[in-house]
Amino acid sequence: MNAVVAAVGIMLVLSLCRVHVVVALIVGALAGGLVGGLGVEASLAAFNKGLGGGATVALSYALLGAFAVAIARSGLAHALADKALALVGRQEANGGGALKWLLVALLLCVAISSQNILPIHIAFIPLLVPPLLYVLTRLSIDRRLVACVITFGLITPYMFLPVGFGNIFLNEILLANVVKSGGDVTGVNVTEAMLIPALGMLAGLLIALFSYRRKRSYDLERIAQAEQVNVAYNPMSLGVAGVAILVAFAVQLWLDSMIIGALLGFVIFSLSGVVRWKEADDLFTEGMKMMAMIGFIMIAASGFAEVMRETGQVATLVETSAGWIGHSKALGALLMLLVGLLVTMGIGSSFSTVPIIAAIFVPLCLQLGFSPLAIVSIVGTAGALGDAGSPASDSTLGPTAGLNVDGQHNHIWDTVVPTFLHYNLPLLAFGWVAAMVL
Repeated sequence: MNAVVAAVGIMLVLSLCRVHVVVALIVGALAGGLVGGLGVEASLAAFNKGLGGGATVALSYALLGAFAVAIARSGLAHALADKALALVGRQEANGGGALKWLLVALLLCVAISSQNILPIHIAFIPLLVPPLLYVLTRLSIDRRLVACVITFGLITPYMFLPVGFGNIFLNEILLANVVKSGGDVTGVNVTEAMLIPALGMLAGLLIALFSYRRKRSYDLERIAQAEQVNVAYNPMSLGVAGVAILVAFAVQLWLDSMIIGALLGFVIFSLSGVVRWKEADDLFTEGMKMMAMIGFIMIAASGFAEVMRETGQVATLVETSAGWIGHSKALGALLMLLVGLLVTMGIGSSFSTVPIIAAIFVPLCLQLGFSPLAIVSIVGTAGALGDAGSPASDSTLGPTAGLNVDGQHNHIWDTVVPTFLHYNLPLLAFGWVAAMVL
């Protein structure tokens, strides 16, 4: 059995059995290393070597958690929640339908904007989502719907629009690796190449809006205990919060460092007095605890990915699939997309998957006679497949971090499984269609 298939399969089965994702990643990585012939010592060495790759991201999320708690203390997000609660009171008589879809649309717009207009990725989630949980619960909005909406906004813009993170994925990674692997992208419009796959993501979103349209009840008392519903705020605290957010985001965009941005934002809160100096240490620790899980999962995912690379069987998996294809373009496109799904599910990052698969997919596509536009579409879709639905992807970890502050949103069954079903399956179908018609 291929080591990558074994590792990803074991990791997913354990996760679905409600084994913690970190444990599932470690066990899956060791099993994959053993199947790949590394042995226990070499597998552990590769895993430990890869841990450092996730440390920067983990520290970024930890500091972001502290920054988010400071913003919550200022009352900025709660001021927004209070406005929404006032609307809830007026709309509860007719079920609050209009407000429900207004909030869903707001979260969708913010998630999309976080990829291009203000490229902060998942940084907005712990700032905006927890204070709105009380409102979402009063309206009985299914959190699985919110998870699907946010995940759509985190993935679709970068795989379709060449702006912000999309510029990095489409131009600097996708097109660059297609050229590096022998493809010709002269005259290729990358947006045109990814249009049909992006429509697959849109179809998945529309299905999710229907699947999770019904009301779902959550315990309001648990939300009140985990996320303070009544927070005192005044014009000064709101103003300081606004300045801290602008500084944090400006520094992040300038230095490309979420760590420094979040740290400076927290310092502004401390110096202004919104966060009392004697309380700063406890508040900082509280914020880091809030984001601890996502940080440890990202660290473990980096170790998992390194073991997969050390086995050398990612390339073997791709080459074996190429041997099954023969001269069938239809079968070739389907198998390449499935391999991309499997690899990304394990690594947890579309950006890391494309360089791995492009080296073999591009020559294979040329051999099968795919057009340059179709080649870009196949490699891009194969890379993006699995970002939604991967237990180790920040596109699923981010929504869980915001929706599970009160312990009522399970990462696997309420984020991973819904996003896998609603996005990977349509993306697989639409990606195959794109390969056939382009």
